[in-house]
Amino acid sequence: MDAFFAAVEEKKRPELAGKPVVVGGSGDPTRRGVVSTCNYEARKFGIHSAMPLRTAYKLCPKAVFLPVDFEAYSRESERFKEVLGQVSPVMEDVGIDEAYLDISDIEMTPEEISRQIKDGIRQATGLTCTIGIAPNKLLAKIASDLRKPDGLTIITKQNLEQLIWPLAVRKLYGVGPKTEAALNAMGYSTIGELAARSKEELVGQFGESYGEYLYEAARGIDDSPLVTHWEPKSA
Repeated sequence: MDAFFAAVEEKKRPELAGKPVVVGGSGDPTRRGVVSTCNYEARKFGIHSAMPLRTAYKLCPKAVFLPVDFEAYSRESERFKEVLGQVSPVMEDVGIDEAYLDISDIEMTPEEISRQIKDGIRQATGLTCTIGIAPNKLLAKIASDLRKPDGLTIITKQNLEQLIWPLAVRKLYGVGPKTEAALNAMGYSTIGELAARSKEELVGQFGESYGEYLYEAARGIDDSPLVTHWEPKSA
């Protein structure tokens, strides 16, 4: 879902449309707390998730700061996941605003499936989502981050190198700020630079486990299964 908490707040208060909205903590930027999420207008000022509210206020004093309303977000989350469950019963719920679907047995094109999901979510919630479709979870997650908001990216074996190799290494699952800094210091800024190395080179630099992971991830290899604990509501 796109800037989910902020989008729900805008749905509750339509007058917020077009204004920078920051959701986090008690909603008071003079007190301690961090940004849970912000809308795309606020992101233009450099505000992002996990940023201290006070810092966000300094970047954009005119932003509307709101407290977290988990009850409202949970209601909308339930609604959009019901839509996903109608498309495919094989779903991994990975958070209040995100899920993986197995669509391999659906006799529709990826574009048709995406349109069904987007239309269903818009009808059920009034909100937009961005979809990534790919052969595995690693690539689907990367794809879902490429064209926000309300976007669609389809990664295939044919376009994988073109789409993901130019991306920063932080786009790989498990590469946070500290790991990214370490990789950058070793000469790896993009996924493609990792992909240019042999498995032996990466294992030699990062150890067997992490070296093999980086080697495979940079090539879009991922065999992790969907963990399907979600069950749709009974009628």
